[in-house]
Amino acid sequence: MDCLRQAGRVTSGLLGTLAVASAAAFALALLSAVAGFGGGVLLLPVFTLLFGLRVAIPMLTLTQLSSNAARVWLNRVDLRWPLIGWFAAGAVPLAFAGGLMLARAPLGPLQRLLGVFLIGVVVWRRANPHPFKPSDPAFAGVGAASGLGSALLGSVGPLTAPFFLAYGLTRSAYIGTEAASALTMHLTKIAAYGAGDLLTPRVLLYGAALTPATLAGAWVGKKIVGRISDRAFIVLVEFGLLAAGALFLAGL
Repeated sequence: MDCLRQAGRVTSGLLGTLAVASAAAFALALLSAVAGFGGGVLLLPVFTLLFGLRVAIPMLTLTQLSSNAARVWLNRVDLRWPLIGWFAAGAVPLAFAGGLMLARAPLGPLQRLLGVFLIGVVVWRRANPHPFKPSDPAFAGVGAASGLGSALLGSVGPLTAPFFLAYGLTRSAYIGTEAASALTMHLTKIAAYGAGDLLTPRVLLYGAALTPATLAGAWVGKKIVGRISDRAFIVLVEFGLLAAGALFLAGL
């Protein structure tokens, strides 16, 4: 009887944890669908609190996979394929290398460096309202930096935002192209985490359980994004950059 009560408490605790994680995944997938990024950065502290960092990062990658795939499909008409190709050329090899390094990497200093960078980007954008438009090949470098950082930290979506914005992408073109670029990176990370024995049955189970919430959040977000202006969209993205930078500096 005691064993049954203990099993019931474990099951109840697991379901409660998954309910909290699903609610967070829905809300932050919606945020990503509206702003083009931010969900992963904000979801990582939640997953870390619930599951621990080494489980949280590969779990986050699985939820981002479904969220990004949904955003690609919902915005497929406006994808900019040349940018996606250049981004993938840099992201894939560095994402794989970073995924293999995850078990031993010092994450704290890298998080704080990214926080400084993201806040500095917003200041720079305000001081230079008409920034130089990056070339298509420059996105290979953006992809390389993003692939390495994302594999080690779980999500650095805000790192790419300034470059896609400077290129002139907004709303569905920005959201879909950024999501497709990130998708190449997340697929590579999953392969690397699998090679490093980080994709445990627990991680796979939790990732599958959270997928419906992320898909629902992406769908609701798509309904919202078409109703806001380009100016409001850019302000929203910049606010997200500041919030993400603050989280990284705080070490969350």
